[in-house]
Amino acid sequence: MNKPRDLGLLLDLAQRRRDACAQALAQARRERQQADAQMAQLHAYTHDADARWQQRASAGVSPTLLATHRQFMVKLEEAIGYQTQVLQQLDARIAHHEAQLIDAERALATLQRVQQRWQHDWLRRQQRLEQKAFDEMAATVHRRRHPPPP
Repeated sequence: MNKPRDLGLLLDLAQRRRDACAQALAQARRERQQADAQMAQLHAYTHDADARWQQRASAGVSPTLLATHRQFMVKLEEAIGYQTQVLQQLDARIAHHEAQLIDAERALATLQRVQQRWQHDWLRRQQRLEQKAFDEMAATVHRRRHPPPP
Protein backbone atom coordinates (compact mmCIF):
# COMPACT_ATOMS: atom_id res chain seq x y z
CA MET A 1 0.00 0.00 0.00
CA ASN A 2 1.17 3.49 -0.76
CA LYS A 3 2.58 5.55 2.05
CA PRO A 4 0.45 8.41 3.31
CA ARG A 5 0.72 11.70 1.51
CA ASP A 6 3.41 13.93 2.91
CA LEU A 7 2.87 17.59 3.62
CA GLY A 8 6.50 18.07 4.59
CA LEU A 9 7.18 20.92 2.18
CA LEU A 10 3.96 22.73 3.09
CA LEU A 11 4.62 22.19 6.80
CA ASP A 12 8.14 23.56 6.39
CA LEU A 13 6.84 26.63 4.58
CA ALA A 14 4.13 27.16 7.22
CA GLN A 15 6.70 26.87 10.02
CA ARG A 16 8.98 29.36 8.29
CA ARG A 17 6.09 31.77 7.84
CA ARG A 18 5.14 31.39 11.49
CA ASP A 19 8.75 31.94 12.58
CA ALA A 20 9.07 35.02 10.36
CA CYS A 21 5.84 36.42 11.82
CA ALA A 22 7.12 35.79 15.35
CA GLN A 23 10.40 37.54 14.55
CA ALA A 24 8.59 40.53 13.04
CA LEU A 25 6.39 40.76 16.13
CA ALA A 26 9.40 40.57 18.44
CA GLN A 27 11.12 43.32 16.44
CA ALA A 28 8.04 45.55 16.61
CA ARG A 29 7.84 45.00 20.37
CA ARG A 30 11.54 45.91 20.77
CA GLU A 31 10.93 49.08 18.75
CA ARG A 32 7.94 49.86 20.99
CA GLN A 33 10.11 49.50 24.09
CA GLN A 34 12.70 51.85 22.61
CA ALA A 35 9.98 54.35 21.72
CA ASP A 36 8.63 54.10 25.28
CA ALA A 37 12.11 54.86 26.60
CA GLN A 38 12.37 57.87 24.32
CA MET A 39 8.97 59.10 25.48
CA ALA A 40 10.03 58.71 29.10
CA GLN A 41 13.18 60.67 28.32
CA LEU A 42 11.16 63.47 26.71
CA HIS A 43 8.88 63.64 29.75
CA ALA A 44 11.95 63.75 32.01
CA TYR A 45 13.39 66.63 29.96
CA THR A 46 10.09 68.47 30.28
CA HIS A 47 9.98 67.94 34.03
CA ASP A 48 13.62 69.03 34.45
CA ALA A 49 13.10 72.12 32.28
CA ASP A 50 10.03 73.11 34.31
CA ALA A 51 11.93 72.63 37.56
CA ARG A 52 14.86 74.73 36.32
CA TRP A 53 12.50 77.40 35.05
CA GLN A 54 10.76 77.69 38.40
CA GLN A 55 14.11 78.14 40.14
CA ARG A 56 15.23 80.82 37.66
CA ALA A 57 11.86 82.54 37.54
CA SER A 58 11.92 83.17 41.30
CA ALA A 59 15.12 85.21 40.85
CA GLY A 60 13.69 87.12 37.89
CA VAL A 61 14.39 86.48 34.22
CA SER A 62 14.89 88.53 31.11
CA PRO A 63 12.37 88.56 28.27
CA THR A 64 14.96 86.83 26.05
CA LEU A 65 15.38 83.98 28.54
CA LEU A 66 11.59 83.69 28.83
CA ALA A 67 11.21 83.48 25.03
CA THR A 68 14.01 80.89 24.83
CA HIS A 69 12.39 78.77 27.52
CA ARG A 70 9.00 78.95 25.78
CA GLN A 71 10.56 77.92 22.45
CA PHE A 72 12.32 75.02 24.14
CA MET A 73 9.07 73.88 25.79
CA VAL A 74 7.21 74.13 22.46
CA LYS A 75 9.89 71.98 20.82
CA LEU A 76 9.64 69.44 23.63
CA GLU A 77 5.85 69.33 23.28
CA GLU A 78 6.19 68.86 19.51
CA ALA A 79 8.65 66.02 20.11
CA ILE A 80 6.23 64.44 22.60
CA GLY A 81 3.40 64.78 20.06
CA TYR A 82 5.54 63.17 17.37
CA GLN A 83 6.61 60.40 19.75
CA THR A 84 2.95 59.79 20.63
CA GLN A 85 2.25 59.25 16.92
CA VAL A 86 5.23 56.90 16.69
CA LEU A 87 3.89 54.90 19.64
CA GLN A 88 0.45 54.69 18.04
CA GLN A 89 1.97 53.48 14.76
CA LEU A 90 4.03 50.90 16.61
CA ASP A 91 0.93 49.72 18.48
CA ALA A 92 -0.83 49.28 15.14
CA ARG A 93 2.19 47.36 13.75
CA ILE A 94 2.25 45.13 16.82
CA ALA A 95 -1.47 44.40 16.45
CA HIS A 96 -0.95 43.63 12.75
CA HIS A 97 1.99 41.31 13.47
CA GLU A 98 0.04 39.59 16.26
CA ALA A 99 -2.82 38.92 13.85
CA GLN A 100 -0.40 37.60 11.23
CA LEU A 101 1.24 35.33 13.81
CA ILE A 102 -2.13 33.96 14.91
CA ASP A 103 -3.05 33.27 11.27
CA ALA A 104 0.30 31.59 10.62
CA GLU A 105 -0.01 29.43 13.74
CA ARG A 106 -3.57 28.48 12.78
CA ALA A 107 -2.48 27.51 9.24
CA LEU A 108 0.42 25.46 10.61
CA ALA A 109 -1.82 23.69 13.13
CA THR A 110 -4.32 22.89 10.38
CA LEU A 111 -1.62 21.36 8.18
CA GLN A 112 -0.29 19.37 11.13
CA ARG A 113 -3.77 18.00 11.89
CA VAL A 114 -4.27 17.02 8.24
CA GLN A 115 -0.88 15.30 8.18
CA GLN A 116 -1.68 13.44 11.41
CA ARG A 117 -5.10 12.42 10.10
CA TRP A 118 -3.56 11.09 6.89
CA GLN A 119 -0.92 9.20 8.88
CA HIS A 120 -3.57 7.79 11.21
CA ASP A 121 -5.79 6.72 8.29
CA TRP A 122 -2.84 5.08 6.54
CA LEU A 123 -1.88 3.18 9.70
CA ARG A 124 -5.48 2.06 10.18
CA ARG A 125 -5.61 0.78 6.57
CA GLN A 126 -2.30 -1.00 7.08
CA GLN A 127 -3.64 -2.68 10.23
CA ARG A 128 -6.78 -3.78 8.41
CA LEU A 129 -4.69 -5.26 5.58
CA GLU A 130 -2.46 -7.04 8.07
CA GLN A 131 -5.49 -8.34 9.96
CA LYS A 132 -7.05 -9.54 6.70
CA ALA A 133 -3.82 -11.32 5.73
CA PHE A 134 -3.60 -12.87 9.20
CA ASP A 135 -7.24 -14.00 9.04
CA GLU A 136 -6.71 -15.56 5.61
CA MET A 137 -3.56 -17.32 6.81
CA ALA A 138 -5.39 -18.61 9.92
CA ALA A 139 -8.29 -19.82 7.75
CA THR A 140 -5.85 -21.63 5.43
CA VAL A 141 -4.14 -23.31 8.38
CA HIS A 142 -7.50 -24.28 9.83
CA ARG A 143 -8.64 -25.77 6.49
CA ARG A 144 -5.43 -27.79 6.24
CA ARG A 145 -5.79 -29.16 9.74
CA HIS A 146 -9.49 -29.79 9.45
CA PRO A 147 -10.27 -30.89 5.88
CA PRO A 148 -13.96 -30.93 4.96
CA PRO A 149 -15.61 -34.33 5.26
CA PRO A 150 -15.81 -36.27 1.96
